[in-house]
Amino acid sequence: MILTAQQMKVAEELAFRNGATPEGLMQIAGEGIARCIGQFFPDPGTAVLYCGKGHNGGDGLVCAKHLLNQGWKILIRLAAPESDMAELSRLHLLALHGAEVIDSIPQIRGPLLLLDGLLGIGASGSPRGAIQELIHEMNALRRKSGGYTVAVDLPSGLDATTGEMPGECVQADLTVTLGAVKTGLVADAATAVVGRLAFVELPGVPTEDGDPASISTALALRPLLPIRDYDSYKGTYGHIGILAGSCGFLGAARLCSAAAVHAGGGLVTLYALPDCHDLLASTCIPEVMVQLIASYDEIPTNKLDVLALGPGLGNEHHEELRGLIRDSRIPCVLDADALNAVAIDPSLLCHCAGPRLLTPHPGEMERLFPQVGRTRRNWATDFIESYPVTLLLKGSRTIIAEKGNPPVFNSTGNPGMGSGGMGDVLTGVCAALIGSGHSCREAAMLGAWLCGRAAEIAIFNGTDSQESLSATSVIAHLGAACFSLRNGDY
Repeated sequence: MILTAQQMKVAEELAFRNGATPEGLMQIAGEGIARCIGQFFPDPGTAVLYCGKGHNGGDGLVCAKHLLNQGWKILIRLAAPESDMAELSRLHLLALHGAEVIDSIPQIRGPLLLLDGLLGIGASGSPRGAIQELIHEMNALRRKSGGYTVAVDLPSGLDATTGEMPGECVQADLTVTLGAVKTGLVADAATAVVGRLAFVELPGVPTEDGDPASISTALALRPLLPIRDYDSYKGTYGHIGILAGSCGFLGAARLCSAAAVHAGGGLVTLYALPDCHDLLASTCIPEVMVQLIASYDEIPTNKLDVLALGPGLGNEHHEELRGLIRDSRIPCVLDADALNAVAIDPSLLCHCAGPRLLTPHPGEMERLFPQVGRTRRNWATDFIESYPVTLLLKGSRTIIAEKGNPPVFNSTGNPGMGSGGMGDVLTGVCAALIGSGHSCREAAMLGAWLCGRAAEIAIFNGTDSQESLSATSVIAHLGAACFSLRNGDY
């Protein structure tokens, strides 16, 4: 469920009437934020807590206590005198031995974490005075010193309900929202300042009366990726067919097929026309079977469990491709040039013989179904009301939509994924998941989360930076992403 600020306040009040206490919830919140930070920063460094006078600052102080115990150096910038702080927050400040309250930022070397605990969901309007100055300082420090900003519950200056920013707003790289996701956090305009979104549950806080949409979390998705049965074999996990690649675009086929292998596909066959078969056969990983076909009509869909279509195909065979999309009785994952073929006449999607998962980026989506001023969420939901397919609308906040089910916002990923080949990898991963028995919607939710989490692991374990991250590195870290999901990480 996704709640407005007012709905969240009502839920907290009900929790307090049922026996929860502000201190208890603050302890859970602070510990959860610290655990989440540990997921992204396995090695401690310096954390600067920007602490407001309310309970949002108190959550940050509890988090700082846990970080201190993990070896972090803690510096605190107060937005108000200690005497003006809420009593519970003030007590946590006094109990935080080993931290240092500072009036200015010293030169800091090593990992730098900026923790935004200035404003909570009760704040409204444009930040003013000391709060505004500290937001400005935090953003400048992030920009000039490479600091990584974590927002407690929401970035200070963001309207929790609308996602609007009436004035200065913290630009977070990670927002750890508490109790429930707030509607403003998934608003289109807020994506750039919310960053990666993580969720910490607060036991006893009811969230049944909100928007039925949700964000994907490891705890919610974990049942979809159980440990495999000991007596399973390659046939258990499906035969995945892939039609991808053309002269000049063979990398798309190699990435898509390799991703399908590393996402658990039992058998992966890549179908190739004569002009590129030999090159693909000699360059694909050995687990991929590269099969020569004279035309798309030769693909034996009756022997496959799923077919992935589109990456790097070009536009020379659109009519054949449209026929394959329409007539295949097995599930199909459509990306790239398959989507461009469909865009010639999207009504084709109303006459497909089997389930279809579409994975467009915004440009491909625009060709299929113009946005005309709609929010991304409405764009996605209007599309699936018009066409009986599952949609994975890629972007900084990927959306999975399917008629009859509430939309899901993917929570994982980072700006390093803004490079070529990431969509090819996602297509292969989703196809492998469908081949192993998942529905198109389940595969879309799992695939988006796993690819985004693999990208995060590649960066935060020191293998890559946001600049160096490649689609190949995402494939290499899919196994670690599966472990992360099964561990219930954020």
